Amino acid sequence: MEYADGDYEMGEVDEDMYFAGRMMGDSESDEDDEDEYEILDNKITDTSAAEARRGKDIQGIPWERLSISREKYRQTRLEQYKNYENIPQSGEGSVKECKPTRKGGAYYEFRQNTRSVKSTILHFQLRNLVWSTSKHDVYLMTHYVIMHWSSLTSKKTEVLNVSGHVAPREKHPGSLLEGFTQTQVSTLAVRDNLLIAGGFQGELICKDLDRPGVSFCTRTTYEDNAITNAIEIYNSPSGAIHFTASNNDCGVRDFDMERFQLVKHFSYPWPVNHTSLSPDGKLIIIVGDNPDGMLVDSQTGKTVMPLHGHLDFSFASAWHPDGNLFATGNQDKTCRVWDARNLSKSVAVLKGNLGAIRSIRFTSDGQFMAMAEPADFVHIYDVKNGYEKEQEIDFFGEISGVSFSPDTESLFIGVWDRTYGSLLQYNRCRNYSYLDCLM
Repeated sequence: MEYADGDYEMGEVDEDMYFAGRMMGDSESDEDDEDEYEILDNKITDTSAAEARRGKDIQGIPWERLSISREKYRQTRLEQYKNYENIPQSGEGSVKECKPTRKGGAYYEFRQNTRSVKSTILHFQLRNLVWSTSKHDVYLMTHYVIMHWSSLTSKKTEVLNVSGHVAPREKHPGSLLEGFTQTQVSTLAVRDNLLIAGGFQGELICKDLDRPGVSFCTRTTYEDNAITNAIEIYNSPSGAIHFTASNNDCGVRDFDMERFQLVKHFSYPWPVNHTSLSPDGKLIIIVGDNPDGMLVDSQTGKTVMPLHGHLDFSFASAWHPDGNLFATGNQDKTCRVWDARNLSKSVAVLKGNLGAIRSIRFTSDGQFMAMAEPADFVHIYDVKNGYEKEQEIDFFGEISGVSFSPDTESLFIGVWDRTYGSLLQYNRCRNYSYLDCLM
């Protein structure tokens, strides 16, 4: 991934057209700007499913008061958004292989948009900052704070604040007892009761959600190019909790959280942006700053098969729960679906509207796959019917992350925007929507 100091950068998004500023009118000074957004913030409310059915915009955008219609602004975004590419023209080159899909799928229905939790992004290429642990519970980044949001109680809780000094309360071999100060969190993972935050300088901060404080702190590397790009938490065959950290120093490291120890360290020829372990624990998808990904042996790190087809750098991967299918997301605007039993060609090549595919998730039952672009669009595909049909979720704003709940009932989408930053929740379509009127 591109190494960038400081806060989140827009890459090559057309900033003149970027939504909050232009739609509402720019101010001449930062102070005026803050005042303006504070005023707007008070006017924009959350949106419920019932309100959306009555015609309210799901993000609360007052189109009737603006000088441009939603349709016209959508068209402008499609025409003017510039996809960030490391390899020029990769988006255009991938078009011919893409599978045409029918729109109109209705798999998840809008439940609510919550503006009281602001989902933020640190680095424009890393979008794994939203994690759901149940259909009501979600964790996300808000600047230097990891927040918990309960859609059941509509309450937010500060889980971990890394703006100051953070140090472990427990003593474990290899843990940095001095901790870290002002950690810039580049990636996040939450599973069951374990939360792990990865930082810009190789920091890893581990927290048990059932206990106060932090359990373990370590630094993967002291090299300059040390960004933690992705984290995956999993259970080993013995049942022990492990996590894998993908790093910009070209390393993939595996930690045993029962013993709080680094147990494996694999190195590759290029920065690793994302990894995914197969359900049987035998294979790992490795993608990064190279158009070709690879499938490697999880015990040795050695390549089993290369993955040829993408035209740019990749930042997303995910396994289908059947252990045969998996998907990779790339800056060439495509998601490729593969079958591990025959890697000679992709099963399907699915194309985004605006830009790179920066995160991919399968539901735990294998029925659906979600792929998120950098902004405005999340696509949900019907996996069991061969990716023939999709549901396109359409909104405005950068996407900080997407997450299905483990029971598949909820889909959460983090939206980063100066004015309309929020958390979108969709619920799986069932035949008992009448319950909505009771909520």
